[in-house]
Amino acid sequence: MQFEDMKAKIEGGNGFIAALDQSGGSTPKALKGYGIEEDAWTNEEEMFGLIHAMRSRIITSPVFSGEKVLGAILFERTMDGEAGGKSVPQALIERGVVPFIKIDKGLEDEANGVQLMKPNPGLDTLLHRAKALGVFGTKERSVINLANREGIAAVVRQQFEVGQQVLAAGLVPIIEPEVNIKSPERAEADQILLEEILKNLDAMTGDDKVMLKLSLPVKAGLFDPLVDHPRVLRVVALSGGFSRSEACVELAKNRGIIASFSRALLNDLRHQMNDDEFNASLGEAIDEIHGASTQKAA
Repeated sequence: MQFEDMKAKIEGGNGFIAALDQSGGSTPKALKGYGIEEDAWTNEEEMFGLIHAMRSRIITSPVFSGEKVLGAILFERTMDGEAGGKSVPQALIERGVVPFIKIDKGLEDEANGVQLMKPNPGLDTLLHRAKALGVFGTKERSVINLANREGIAAVVRQQFEVGQQVLAAGLVPIIEPEVNIKSPERAEADQILLEEILKNLDAMTGDDKVMLKLSLPVKAGLFDPLVDHPRVLRVVALSGGFSRSEACVELAKNRGIIASFSRALLNDLRHQMNDDEFNASLGEAIDEIHGASTQKAA
């Protein structure tokens, strides 16, 4: 797939995007969920080796293909690694899966009810390297905990500034201002976020498009204006702490939005499974998430 082929697949394909981008802070928890305890490694390199082996097993599974999985978001170390004897982005492309990379460096401390992204002075170098490896797009995450207009506006403004940097490098950004689903002001935060994103989309010049990765809204259909916006290539949803079944029920209520799940995709996979068990479990998760992404509730 060339860039335009990947763009067409993301924009119009029937499927979802897998999030395989757990970073350093979340890797121990991801490994524990996979059945590997912390005493299985003695340093960071060994830890990342174990999580890379898990991701490689997923990527090379016969059930993980472009038929239902449109794209996959990678951690930087995963992008630089190999799966099945090929670079991970190339292995994905050959399976018909569009590669993305997580580019944020974590979150600042909370202020005004939100957590902005930390500074990322090496971003241009990372974007250039990703582009050379065949990566199509990026993902960057902020967190919204309260319905604070000033804080949410700052999150969205920062996200679009980084998004413009990504677009200038020839990649497509997934803008991810996550609303904490445990927030006591979640519905109000959803509404403010919608308004702030629309302001920034309307202010874009040229003909570039961005993607949006959002928490599933309290009010089904709230993000329809984003789905329909001419500056939006695709809207995807994170599972955000919901179980897979809960996330799929909520996702099916929102037209035009597809999944970009991490934990909800990987939750039932275990290191101890043989290949048949592993592939069956992964295939079941893919089928359920694909169904919620493509078959919407009335």
